Amino acid sequence: MPRRAERCLQIAPHSLAIVLGAAAGGRAAGGGGAGPAAELGRHRIGYEIFADFKRENMQHFWDRRATAAVAETFFLGWIDEQVLLVQGKEEHLEVLRQGWARRSLKPPSGFHIKYLENIFCH
Repeated sequence: MPRRAERCLQIAPHSLAIVLGAAAGGRAAGGGGAGPAAELGRHRIGYEIFADFKRENMQHFWDRRATAAVAETFFLGWIDEQVLLVQGKEEHLEVLRQGWARRSLKPPSGFHIKYLENIFCH
C-alpha cells in the first residue's frame, strides 16, 4: 500500500509564534508592585502585550535592522494567554529569529520568551 505523503499546511504565511511564559520575579506593567502572576491574572489583551513587545524592542538604537524589523511587524493574535502571533515580511521575521538566537530580543513586561516557532498545521 503506498504511503501518503505527509502534508504541512502553513496557516498564516509570514507569521511567527512567540511563546511566552510568566517571568519569575519579573517586573509587572503598571508599576503597582504586583508580581507576574497578578499581571497574568489581570487578563491583559493580546494587543497590549504586542504593543509592549514592540516598545521593548524598538530601542535597539545600535541595531537598525532589529528596530526596522520590529516596527514592520503586525499583531496577528493572542492564544491561550501565552502565545503572541505576529506577522510581517519574511526578512523581518528572520531578524527577530536572529535576535532571539543572540538573546537580544526582549519579551513584553511580565514575561520571558520560551521560544519562537513558525505557524504550521500538520
